[in-house]
Amino acid sequence: MLSFQTLYNAPTPEEYIKLRIKAGLSLKDPEASKIALQNSIFAVTLRSEDTVIGMGRIIGDGGCFYQIVDIAVDPEYQGNGLGKTIMSELINYLDEHAPAHSYVSLIADLPADQLYKKFGFDYTQPRSVGMYKKY
Repeated sequence: MLSFQTLYNAPTPEEYIKLRIKAGLSLKDPEASKIALQNSIFAVTLRSEDTVIGMGRIIGDGGCFYQIVDIAVDPEYQGNGLGKTIMSELINYLDEHAPAHSYVSLIADLPADQLYKKFGFDYTQPRSVGMYKKY
């Protein structure tokens, strides 16, 4: 059985970038990563010994709008329910802290949308569609 610790803080910028790349997410600038991680509303990091094996964050204004970002699990540890663990921790935080009528969004890479549906998320289409601009 996999042994890991659940910590309620963000990984270091170096760990963050490394895990994002391992998990197939986009590369982020080290200085931008430092700023982003410091400005998280809530973060959860899963560690096996000294290695970050999973993470997730909540960002937003802390009142009306929240976004779940950076859900990542090291491919060597996928299939052990770590994504569910991360989402459970994030949802527990929101259940306790998000005001009534606040809006929580996320961008779901396929097939991760199936995990998010288990936590009550639904598609915005056809009423609206996600959009982005990348720098």
